[in-house]
Amino acid sequence: MDAGAVPPITTEELNEGIEKVLAAGAPFAVMPMTVRGVDYPRVFALSNMSLRDVLALKTAENKDLPFIVYEDERYTVGEVWARSMRFANWLKAQGIGQGDRVAIAMRNYPEWCVAYLGIVCSGATVVPLNAWWQADELRYGLTKSEAKMVVADAKRAEIMLPCKDELGLTFIAGREDIPGQDEKLHAILADDAISMDVPQDPIDPDSDYCLLFTSGSTGKPKGALLTHRGVLNAVLSWSFTLEVFKLVRPEVDLSPENPGILLSLPLFHVTGLHSIFLLGYLSGRKLVFTYRWDPKQAAKIIRDEKLTHFLGVPTMAYDLVKAAEPGDLDTIVDIGTGGAKRPEAQVALQREMFPEISASSGYGLTETNALGTHIALGDYVKYPSSTGRPVPPVTEIAAFSPEGQRLPDGEEGEICIKSPANMRGYLDNPEATAAAFFPEGWFRTGDVGFVNEAGFVTITDRLKDMIIRGGENVSCLEVENAIHEIAGVDEVAVFGVPHEKLGEVVGAAIYGSDDLDLESVQEHAKERLAPFKVPTRIWRSPTMLPRGATGKIDKKVIRQVTSENPPHFQRGDD
Repeated sequence: MDAGAVPPITTEELNEGIEKVLAAGAPFAVMPMTVRGVDYPRVFALSNMSLRDVLALKTAENKDLPFIVYEDERYTVGEVWARSMRFANWLKAQGIGQGDRVAIAMRNYPEWCVAYLGIVCSGATVVPLNAWWQADELRYGLTKSEAKMVVADAKRAEIMLPCKDELGLTFIAGREDIPGQDEKLHAILADDAISMDVPQDPIDPDSDYCLLFTSGSTGKPKGALLTHRGVLNAVLSWSFTLEVFKLVRPEVDLSPENPGILLSLPLFHVTGLHSIFLLGYLSGRKLVFTYRWDPKQAAKIIRDEKLTHFLGVPTMAYDLVKAAEPGDLDTIVDIGTGGAKRPEAQVALQREMFPEISASSGYGLTETNALGTHIALGDYVKYPSSTGRPVPPVTEIAAFSPEGQRLPDGEEGEICIKSPANMRGYLDNPEATAAAFFPEGWFRTGDVGFVNEAGFVTITDRLKDMIIRGGENVSCLEVENAIHEIAGVDEVAVFGVPHEKLGEVVGAAIYGSDDLDLESVQEHAKERLAPFKVPTRIWRSPTMLPRGATGKIDKKVIRQVTSENPPHFQRGDD
């Protein structure tokens, strides 16, 4: 079947499907609820439990199903859970529990998932740190979170070692031996004296389950506090949507038997963590890890493991479609993307090469637990520039004026999301938290767009001074601050440069001394910033940078001028 030929879902069909699934009750029963002073007409009743308790229920149901595959290692749901509970009980024996934070600083490994589940189920708050961060960034995350225990791999441990004693950190080796290790996760998991029972102390569903750092427009990353209730409403919403789709489009099977998905996104971001890992755990879907992104290897794994789903940033979906050989994607029913807008030309290429595979896309943010909109099949054909409708049944999306007034359908404004999945707030930053919401719980995304009469959201611009490079958010101010440290730099403006594959790359325009070496500017940025934040195209300005009427540097003018002139230095776009 040509997936793109499936008729778009009308508003009437969608609403009828939603009501039918709601009428069936558990596990998708909803109820009105007031959360942190905000009234919601629909909140999943199951979110009155903690994430730990819901995970325990699903473990009993799925314990014998395959769950994690990494190279020649294979683990069932039950095996992963047993190891996680042993780590949870070890943490509790160390005095770790509710109110404490434990960090993870490592690349994707099976142990990442075990550590994560163990931390959450101990009652503590898990702090996944960006594995691409450099020393100053990791120090900031550890200091800000006040985490005293870190589960780390060797590379991250080496970077963090200079601040270990200063911050009073306990290093737990996540997989291999690491510099400065105090404990080894594998030794803990092998200790038969430690119970594998589920901890029984109650966890408030409105307490923090996770602290995730997100790049914004204010320079330093902000810590988004996500609750048990919030993440459950997100994951249940995605499962709910699939049930609705089965009702309204029964001719398309997007949930085949023995489901499996490639895990090629980092677990320290909400798409990999929530949309792949947690959704996979709660739905019984196998996760197959990749060591690093290699599209040809990914296609081979999909073929060998008979995987049914793929979710990545647009660049990865594009690479996969181009690299796949005949037969590689025969079991795939859907190629989805998130993190950035998928170019229409890339979607068209997939339809041309693999018409039977659904193309889908989602839109969400760290602050919303990745919950927002979704679009697929005939809807994607009809509205190729849209990010989709709000994911039902607990999420509302609307455009707002700068003064906080909800705008009519079709009128452009700031896209705002109201949902019980929204974050509790930013860590130790009440001012930023207050500024992030309009009254009645509407989270301000910082994206500009409109909602049409059928409920489809289209993003047209960005209010925040940010770059989205291959799905990674880059704060322009953070990069500018790093470059300003260089002697000879008088003014700098960092901005997004359009890129066919990555969407945007990081560009910089600099005014300074004539002998300023632009290559050294990039090298300094590499020492201070994660690789995805480093400028790869740099322009030297012969005069002070242009300014608008308010005296601020006019990046609109800079983008126009730089688009008409080649950079004076360019290296490392890919």
